[in-house]
Order: sequence, then structure tokens, then C-alpha cells
Amino acid sequence: MNPGSFILPLLLALPILGALFVMCTPKTESALHRGLGIAFSTITFLVSLLIFKFFNAKSDAYQLVFDAEWIPGLGAHFKTGIDGISIFLVILTTFMMPITLIGTRKAVDKHSREFMAAMLVLEAGMLGAFVALDLFLFYVSWEVMLIPMYLLIGIWGGQRRLYASIKFVIYTMVGSLLMLVAIFYVYTQAAPVLGGYTTDLERIMTVSFSYQAQVWCFAAFALAFAIKVPLFPLHTWLPDAHVEAPTAGSVILAGVLLKFGIYGFIRFAMPLFPHGAAVWAPALAILAVIGIIYGAFVAFAQDDVKKLVAYSSVSHLGFCMIGVLSLTAYGTSGSIYAMLSHGLTTGGLFLGIGVLYERRHTRRLAEYGGIWKQMPVFAGLFLIVTMGSAGLPALSGFVGEFLTIFGTFLSGDTMPAGYSLPMPRLLGVLALTGVILGAVYLLYMFQKVFFGKLDKAKNGKLPDLKGHELFVFVVLSIGILLGGLFPRPLLNVMEPSVQKFVRDFGRRVGEPDAPAHIYGMLPKGAPTTPATAANGGAK
Repeated sequence: MNPGSFILPLLLALPILGALFVMCTPKTESALHRGLGIAFSTITFLVSLLIFKFFNAKSDAYQLVFDAEWIPGLGAHFKTGIDGISIFLVILTTFMMPITLIGTRKAVDKHSREFMAAMLVLEAGMLGAFVALDLFLFYVSWEVMLIPMYLLIGIWGGQRRLYASIKFVIYTMVGSLLMLVAIFYVYTQAAPVLGGYTTDLERIMTVSFSYQAQVWCFAAFALAFAIKVPLFPLHTWLPDAHVEAPTAGSVILAGVLLKFGIYGFIRFAMPLFPHGAAVWAPALAILAVIGIIYGAFVAFAQDDVKKLVAYSSVSHLGFCMIGVLSLTAYGTSGSIYAMLSHGLTTGGLFLGIGVLYERRHTRRLAEYGGIWKQMPVFAGLFLIVTMGSAGLPALSGFVGEFLTIFGTFLSGDTMPAGYSLPMPRLLGVLALTGVILGAVYLLYMFQKVFFGKLDKAKNGKLPDLKGHELFVFVVLSIGILLGGLFPRPLLNVMEPSVQKFVRDFGRRVGEPDAPAHIYGMLPKGAPTTPATAANGGAK
């Protein structure tokens, strides 16, 4: 067993243990429920920091790997591990959960015990999906995330919570079921090559599937991940989910959950089906750029501040998508960095909206104005979060957006044979307009809320940040500033794994097509042992 291999299973166990503890407490003890939730999520974050003690930043291999036989009959293993691509996404998850629970600790009074349990189970599911190195374990974790988020929206949401929660489930389940079909196909077709049934990601990666199979399997995976991004035009569930979800649900949905779409493309869809990715990449890139511009324009048109920020996520995640599809180290690193920044900035925006809503019980921009005079500390800290989201230089949002656009410009000169994007420089220019539009709608939102005349009587009595709220916004602001001023340490850790992703994808997509049978069946005489599969798979 590798040193530190216990850390990742422990990270999954702690939130589950916390949920069980919370459910064993008296139903009426809201303060105890909140305390236990914050305590277990904070302990999980502190344990996650141990990753850095055992992680080799110069290696491109999976590290801290834990591998135990799980379901022998299926060949499924409880296999976890991280690399430079996933390490900071794991840290983001463990960091955002206690920040969210502290920032919203008095926002939920109804069924607080069940609320805290749902949040902790959600954290376990998210961590499981980020560290899974087994397709079956990944799918189980992917589905585990769905249940508590459905409950968070459906039970603790707004007036249209049932509509929003059902819509969220339907969208997610359609994509998930198609992905499950593709997993079954991969599972059965890889078995003759690998000498037995397995869902081990690393072993399945040694198998090359036929061209047609890759096209359709990638499409199935891509649909599930595109819904989660969300990519235009599959985004319509997101504004409803954000508007109706409680503040804590919106923060985690934007801060962490949306990252699984981009992560799924990097970790699963593109490495497993490179020829399929080459076929669908042009369409995905065009939809990503449309989403950047469309999301920005629709955000500007909103009067509901929560819906405005929801549409901003559609725009911002489009940058992450084109960064990955650029197939450059700059673009991919920028995509990961943009996800980390988006988690801090958009999570902070939703927390700020929660602060205002708790005091005024409205999210309409027209109901605000002149708030800076009443809440100067909140206004100053919220300005840092807003500027970080807008991509102001020296703040975290700038780094990711700059690298993704730069990588898109470079991609036309570096793409491997068999892979191309339509007019990558034009796509980069169009994406760049999203940065400008983002500054427009975010500054418009800030101006409408904090500047102007303090002419609403209710706004003249708003108290500034309380102690726990001040702590949350100070921590987020420090993270946004450090992320903008010192990006190099994070990028150095990502670089080996990002280079490996780009290099391996380029090599595989440039190889001759696998057996050309439309269903990907193995030809007569195909290798059937792990040794021969490792040297070429079912080619």
C-alpha cells in the first residue's frame, strides 16, 4: 500500500460518518445539527490538506491510490487516486463545504438535521466522483450526488421548488442513463481483450475501441457531461435550480457540482474515446462559444440577481469547455484554473445574495440601491468577489480566462493529426467578447445594488456583516487575491498531468482506427490477454 493511500477513503468516510452522527441527534436541536455539520466538514478539509504531504508534484501518475476488490462478480473495485488534474478540485470541494455551512448556518431552520445530513452526503458523493479510478465507482458517486441535491432543492427551496427539482432530476438522469449504457458497452467489449470483466479505468484505457463505437460512446458520455457543465442549449435546468435552491445549495451547485461536466471530459470521455472526441469537438466548441455570449447577454437582462449569477455560470463554464477542447497545455491548465476560480467567485456571489436575501427577502435589483452606505464592509468584500468573477487582472478569474483563450489561439498550430477545431482563432476572439460582456453585467449588478440613492426605507436599516459572515467573505477574498497574484504554484502541480493528458490524447487520436465494425466487435485473432492488450489493445 502506498504511503498516504488511506487519505482518500478517509475523505469519503468522514462526511458519511458525520451524516450518521447528525441523524442520531434529537430533531429539535438545530444548533447541534449545525455544529456537527460544520465540525465534520471542517475536519474533512483539514484531512484533505494531508494530500500535499504525500503528493509528488513532479509526477504525472495517479497517486495516493487505494485499490480494494469491491464487487468480485462484476470486476468492480473500490479504486481511488488523484493526479495534478483532480487534486485542487478535491481541495476546492472540502474547502467550500465548511465555508458554505458557516456562511449559511442560520439560513435553514426547518428540518435542520436532515439538511445537514443531505449536505454531508452530497460532499461524499462529490469527492467520490473526483477520486474514482473505476467506472462503476464513478457512476455510483455521480448518482449519489443527484439524490441530496434533489432533496435540497425540493424540500428547502423556494415556491417553485418541486418544478425545479424534478427538472433537475430529469435532465441529469437522461444523461446519466445514456452514460450507463456506454459504460456497459465498454465493460463487455473490453472483457475479451483484458482477459476478464473489469471496470478499472486504467486497464480499460489500454483498449482501443472501433471508430464507430468511439463516436457513439463519446456522444453518450458527452451528453451527460454537457448537461452538467451546462453547455448551451442543455442549460435550461440551471437557472431554475439556482433560483429555487436554498443559498447553501446554490453555492455548492455553482462552486463544485458544475465542475463535474468539464472534469468528466478530461478524465473519462476524451481519453477513452479520442476518435469520438475528434468527431464531436467542433460542435462542442461552437456550442461553448455560443454559451459564453448567450449566457452573458441573458444575464444582463435579468432583474432577479440570483438568476443573473446563474446565467453567468453558463457563460463562465463555456471558457472551461473551449480550454479543454483546444487540446493545449495552456488551454487545459486554464480550464482547470478557471474552474477553481469559478468555485470561489460564483460561490461568493451566491453567498452575498444570501446575505441580502436574509435581510430584505427579495432578489429583485429594483428593490436595492445605495446599500454601500449601510453595509460598507460587505460592499468592499463583495466588490472583490465581483471583480474576481469579471476577470480583473491580479484576481483569480483573470488567470483561467487568459489561459483558455490563449490556448484556443495556439491550438490551430499544435493540434495532432485527426483532430481540429473550426477557425480556432475566431473562436478565441468570440470567446474574448464574453470577458467584456461579463464585466458589463457584473458591474451593472453591483451598481444597481450598492450605488445610487438610498431611497428604499427598508434598505436604510440593513445591518453590516455579522461575525461568521465576515469570516467567510474575508477567507474567500484572500483566496481570490492569492489565486490572481500567485498562480504559478498551482499551475506547476497541474502541469505534469496536463501534459500527459494532451500528449496521450494526441498519440491515441493520431493512431490508425481500431476495428471498423460498426458495433466495435473484435476481429478474429484479436489479443485476449492483459499483456497483449497493454501493447495495443484491440487494434
